[in-house]
Amino acid sequence: MRSAIHISEEHYLHSTFEPDAEYVDGEIRTRPMGTYSHADWQQAIFLWFRQHAKEWNIRSVPEQRVNTVPGHYRVPDVVILDRANPKEEIVTAAPLAVFEVLSPGDTVQELYEKLDEYTAMGIPQIWVVDSRTGIFKHYVDACLKPASQFSFAARGIDFAMPEIAALLQN
Repeated sequence: MRSAIHISEEHYLHSTFEPDAEYVDGEIRTRPMGTYSHADWQQAIFLWFRQHAKEWNIRSVPEQRVNTVPGHYRVPDVVILDRANPKEEIVTAAPLAVFEVLSPGDTVQELYEKLDEYTAMGIPQIWVVDSRTGIFKHYVDACLKPASQFSFAARGIDFAMPEIAALLQN
């Protein structure tokens, strides 16, 4: 069981953590340390979207603080932002997509709590990838559903997830 560290929201917003921590109702929540496969998947997802940034009019950023709901700041592994929105040091406008790459220390309860917050914020594309198996799951209607196609018709974005896997370092 982890011990809770409580600080003010203002203190959190002016602090740095290595790796960055999340903030939920006054509690600092450290994120599980990733493994090589976690980092490799995170980088591949980030690079895939960055390669298409101009074409899709997006920004791709890793480990960006997102103010999901009042008093909650999450740090998704990869965040896809609309380039039309102004840059924010802490994202308050709903991203176009977020990706969580599973780490061995992740718990189901905490994962679903994050995914529900992403939904409440209005993020249209919420994805989870298992860094051990490479299986992508799309979070839809409060369920994680295996999916091999990223399709966001409103943005003209459509591709097969294995295209991201091709960027993994061997």
